[in-house]
Amino acid sequence: MEELIQRNRKKEEVDMMSPLTWAYVGDAVYELYIRIHLVNQMQSKPHKLHLEAIQYVKAKSQADLLASLQTELTEEEKDIVRRGRNTESHHIAKNATVEEYMYSTAFEALIGYLYLTKQDERLQQILTRCVEMKEDIC
Repeated sequence: MEELIQRNRKKEEVDMMSPLTWAYVGDAVYELYIRIHLVNQMQSKPHKLHLEAIQYVKAKSQADLLASLQTELTEEEKDIVRRGRNTESHHIAKNATVEEYMYSTAFEALIGYLYLTKQDERLQQILTRCVEMKEDIC
């Protein structure tokens, strides 16, 4: 089956992108994954689904998930996280500390990088693990 959303960049090109670009894509990928997960799990109105999704995608939750995932990441993934965390963003977080925002950006950078480099099996493992960890907390 042909990809619905084309990922045309070679790994070498993705490696040269800004970690904020990875995070930009990762934010969308993670949000869509969570929304589909919730739609598959519950029968609710969109507002309720949205409120539930916020619990997964807010900066603090992403930072906490990343902290829990650290021991499960490869060295390459840890490097991606480090690059994402250390990238200077000129955005001010509304409902998160600066540190939480930095780590949530790192989390999104990892998700975006894995998506853009077509590491779909690993991406699925991490996303599944994130949902498991979040549901264990709740």
